[in-house]
Amino acid sequence: MEEKRKSKRLPVDLFLDISSIFKQDNVKVENVHAPIEVIDVSKFGIGFKTTSVLPLGYYFNAKLQLGDSDSILHCVVRIIRDQKAADGKNLYGCEFVGMAPILDYIFDEYEAFVEK
Repeated sequence: MEEKRKSKRLPVDLFLDISSIFKQDNVKVENVHAPIEVIDVSKFGIGFKTTSVLPLGYYFNAKLQLGDSDSILHCVVRIIRDQKAADGKNLYGCEFVGMAPILDYIFDEYEAFVEK
């Protein structure tokens, strides 16, 4: 099948904890405490697994450190896709929201690190 994504997905080994999620119309859900396992990342978003059920269209703040880089990426991501994974966990796809293109170098450096 032809890959239609704008940017290559890269494997990553990160764990995050979502403490709250929010929606643009000032709807906020506190004390979510959803541990997530990030499974891939690209210039445009992340994919992750969790046992928690999260609503589509909601946002959360994330802090990502990719590879051996000293660069820490503070970003907002929006949950845009969900499905059930083979292991019974929930698999989510998220897009980065409002990230400046100047930060693309972080992903370029990480791709070079992964492909070593």
